[in-house]
Amino acid sequence: MTDLIDAATADLPNFVSHLECSKTGERLEAGRLHNLSPAGAPILVRYDLDGVRGALTKETLAGRAPNFWRYRELLPVRDAANIAALGEEMTPLIRLRHSTDGHAIVKDEGRLPTGSFKARGLALAIAMAKELGVTRVAIPTNGNAGAAMAAYASRAGIESYVFCPADTPAINIRETELQGAHVWKVNGLINDCGRIVTEGEEPMGWFNLSTLKEPYRIEGKKTMGFELAEQLGWELPEVIFYPTGGGTGLIGMWKAFDELEAIGLIGSKRPRMVAVQADGCAPIVKAFEAGEEHAELWQDAHTVAAGIRVPVAIGDFLILRALRESGGYAVAVSDEAILDARERIGREDGLLICPEGAATVAAYFQALEDGTVGRDERAVLFNCGNGLKYPMPSEERALDLAQPVDWQAIGAV
Repeated sequence: MTDLIDAATADLPNFVSHLECSKTGERLEAGRLHNLSPAGAPILVRYDLDGVRGALTKETLAGRAPNFWRYRELLPVRDAANIAALGEEMTPLIRLRHSTDGHAIVKDEGRLPTGSFKARGLALAIAMAKELGVTRVAIPTNGNAGAAMAAYASRAGIESYVFCPADTPAINIRETELQGAHVWKVNGLINDCGRIVTEGEEPMGWFNLSTLKEPYRIEGKKTMGFELAEQLGWELPEVIFYPTGGGTGLIGMWKAFDELEAIGLIGSKRPRMVAVQADGCAPIVKAFEAGEEHAELWQDAHTVAAGIRVPVAIGDFLILRALRESGGYAVAVSDEAILDARERIGREDGLLICPEGAATVAAYFQALEDGTVGRDERAVLFNCGNGLKYPMPSEERALDLAQPVDWQAIGAV
């Protein structure tokens, strides 16, 4: 047991130098609570990378437990007592042998606590909230972020409030309640829920953990980039397909790659980053194709992939910057393509993925067809949630023990 949680109980070195406004570069003080910067933009954590270079090496990593706390020199937590660990092990890379001829790899984030990649960001955000004296937190969610926040907040002894669209999957609402949060359904979208959280900051006294409205969820999500690089032998893939709503993970990975290069663990090669959205909610795609720096609010947002139904993203300019710097792009796929991809991957490769993860598979299939991605290029597709948390087709077959078995009907040869 000690080996599994060593990183969460060891002394934590801290190399945070300062915080920084992502828009203006203004330097901000670390060690105190922040939401957005004075310019109204997301805040980024900066590190003494020269110091980290000598402390975080391939050799030191080799002796550490396989969880994302292994990258502690590039994480902001100062006191290990503030970490509310729930078993955040490294997630596997699974090659799609039948569906894609073996050149596409799924990074299955559904194996994390609470069944989604939201565990990464919220584990860090809650640890830092506790470190900075927060006793009550709130978040808007399409489902998985609320569940993750509830779990980590309860474990850390912090009270939590969650606001979600009324059509959020029932399992997400129930698991969030069961893990201790006060959950409220709202007859609107996630941006409407976000407005409620912001308006409640003063009367309710909670700290706002909305996507990119505090500095530390990015730091948790960037561990996906660290893990991916390490799992691939410190050689990044040619392309990454990422399901993009608020885009914290895409932004975080792009930050992670810069930090890894600065400390000498990887070279200058970068993957093309592909932001995958749904036809019914594609603000980043529209802005990318129009050459804009910011994305307009998407009207009448709808898709079967609720996790990427985000009509407006406060970090839109950071997402678009990463796409353009990487030579990548943004693409929208239809709900039909999402559901077809989910079924195909299940039947051909035995992998049960969530609709948002299936969106990346659909985008990859589309890219192969139009030549945007070569069949011999190594592509990583992010499955962001456990497929068991989502509705599945109902194909029920039954046998009546009072009747003879009709082997021909079953499929006898």
